[in-house]
Amino acid sequence: MNGSNESYREQALKLFPWVCGRCGRDFAGKQLRELTVHHKDHNHSNNPPDGSNWELLCIYCHDNEHQRYLEADAHGDIKRDEVKGSTFKGFAGLDKLLKGGG
Repeated sequence: MNGSNESYREQALKLFPWVCGRCGRDFAGKQLRELTVHHKDHNHSNNPPDGSNWELLCIYCHDNEHQRYLEADAHGDIKRDEVKGSTFKGFAGLDKLLKGGG
């Protein structure tokens, strides 16, 4: 990480121009607080120091991006990496129990 006490937002603001990556709006002064860091892979723990998982988005575009992600997830349009997902199978063996073979 770039500076142990430096947040990923502070790092991103040093790496990238203060422009929303979606709508292209410029930010400066007090308006800078409306510029947020979006994690491209939606994993807030993935913070490479080169900023490759970040993009600066205004609060409106950031909200829109997350809403689109939630809608895609609800429709099953997001492909999940099964290796990283849970291996717990809550209903494993249920068919045998229901048939009396458990």
